[in-house]
Amino acid sequence: MGAMKETLGFQTEVKQLLHLMIHSLYSNKEIFLRELVSNASDACDKLRFEAINDASLFESDSDLKIRVQFDKDQRTITITDNGIGLSRDEAVEHLGTIAKSGTKEFFGKLSGDQKKDAELIGQFGVGFYSAFIVADEVKVRSRRAGLPIDQGVEWTSKGDGEFTVEAIEKAERGTEITLHLKADEDELLSGWKLKSILTRYSDHISLPIQMVKEEWDEESGGMKATGEWETVNKANALWARSKSEVTEEQYNEFYKSISFDFQDPLAHTHNKVEGGASEYTSLLYIPAKAPFDLWDRNQQKGIKLYVKRVFIMDDADQLMPAYLRFVKGVIDSADLPLNVSREILQESRDVRLIRDGSVKKVLGMLEDLATNQPEKYTTFWNEFGQVLKEGVGDDQANRDRIAKLLRFASTHTDTADQTVSLADYVGRMKEGQDKIYYVTADTYTAAKYSPHLEVFKKKGVEVLLLSDRVDEWMLSHLSEFDGKALQSCAKGGLDLGQLEDEQEKETKKKVEGEFKDVLKRIEELLKDKIKEARVTLRLTDSPACLVADEQGMSEHLKRLLKQAGQQAPDTKPILELNPEHPLIQRLKIEKNHFDEWVNILFDQATLAEGGQLEDPAGFVRRLNMLLLTVKA
Repeated sequence: MGAMKETLGFQTEVKQLLHLMIHSLYSNKEIFLRELVSNASDACDKLRFEAINDASLFESDSDLKIRVQFDKDQRTITITDNGIGLSRDEAVEHLGTIAKSGTKEFFGKLSGDQKKDAELIGQFGVGFYSAFIVADEVKVRSRRAGLPIDQGVEWTSKGDGEFTVEAIEKAERGTEITLHLKADEDELLSGWKLKSILTRYSDHISLPIQMVKEEWDEESGGMKATGEWETVNKANALWARSKSEVTEEQYNEFYKSISFDFQDPLAHTHNKVEGGASEYTSLLYIPAKAPFDLWDRNQQKGIKLYVKRVFIMDDADQLMPAYLRFVKGVIDSADLPLNVSREILQESRDVRLIRDGSVKKVLGMLEDLATNQPEKYTTFWNEFGQVLKEGVGDDQANRDRIAKLLRFASTHTDTADQTVSLADYVGRMKEGQDKIYYVTADTYTAAKYSPHLEVFKKKGVEVLLLSDRVDEWMLSHLSEFDGKALQSCAKGGLDLGQLEDEQEKETKKKVEGEFKDVLKRIEELLKDKIKEARVTLRLTDSPACLVADEQGMSEHLKRLLKQAGQQAPDTKPILELNPEHPLIQRLKIEKNHFDEWVNILFDQATLAEGGQLEDPAGFVRRLNMLLLTVKA
């Protein structure tokens, strides 16, 4: 194969990422070594996995390792691995483009604030490109395992928008990355410095990371290389160690290496399950910050699957349900076959046992945070609460545990913060109250000022204020808690049970008789818009409101379905009128403009519900006309 040198341009997103990264991450520049060593480890893991079915890929060298060298005179650092390596096409694809889903969303969320952007860039995963934080030129020499010696590739770039690729001969498979350091990075040209970075960030890597041993040289008054390689990390999987052997810092650094996160996690759980139907080890983490693609239920999950310390796959989505997709970590099974596929994972009884056990561990972590570290749980809830709510419908077996972890805004707290648990609510229920009342709306403010709350404010009854998009779906799966039914304030004839006194019931019967003819006229006028009209005592300030039938779908849920492009049932709301309100009293005597008043009341109730008017211009016209009829 003849040598062919070609100059190519980086993908636009790569140029953006390089610029952002070099400027935003410089204060944490040491992570370049963690990222490159982590990539080298992944390359060795992939070779070991592919060699399960094709041992010839080892090419008579199954001793997998990573080596780190530096050259003071040339001002270079070189990271070498004997892993799977890259073909020419893979070098162009993996080192010149970003194929990651959510790239557009990622760049859309960047704010220009270097500190905030640094956190986001970390979540996105900087990997190989972190080399340009400290280097003004990067050279990659690689050959994919199984390819002939003359099909190696050399990739070179100064990080300035383009790179070159050239065919080379390379006897050893794997990858060698050489960084030519920038002028102000001399401190990295030190064996002690590089070892300290590797010990801090990469001690958990299960492969040996080797450096040339140095010893003190009296003649030169400095450290001198001996030519002998030494392993500078523990070289055994962190999750395989006893908990007593692992420090909090090591747990945190391992999390950062597998999650692309720069922040410490909120919590972790490290467990070894043995002696039962399935043997496995798990190390699972709760992050402190939501990733930019959290709402993509198909996005890459955070669980790495190993079998007997052999890496099998990233994104092992069969091991963690979608509502816990924020969990990061490692699961290492002693029972699964090494050639396990995603199809086998779907059918495997062992996988179901591991998944069930892991879910219980994660929920246990959250329960511990909620009980013993409420500030941390508040952080968790603000980041991931809406996703956890999906579990109410997704995971029937753990619904009660999840329900206890839910948090809501309520009329009790008078803030938008979601801090009220269902247990808190039940503990504050008024004497005679047998239901948990809630109202749903598009925003917290709309929920807080909903006309449906008026009677509850009057009686001092707490109401949960729900405004997350997932809430309506969640409530379709959560009908009761602690024996108390959940009741929408915007549904049916409001049954307040013992909270409603006899006098109120008598008053309601009386006004129903007084307004019988008015209600009949309203129903005839609005027959295409409402199911029925009736008087209510749920309102104290507003003249009217719309409610759903007892078994019907709320207007809020119908709007959400339509916004999502889905079919909503063609049901009509009930118009309830406040008989004490002057506008409703006027309807009994109104002769000239009855139709206009009724239409305006219906439109007002629609707006108060958060709905959109079918005929806004008609509403304005009627309102203006009635305003002009009012005597000055």
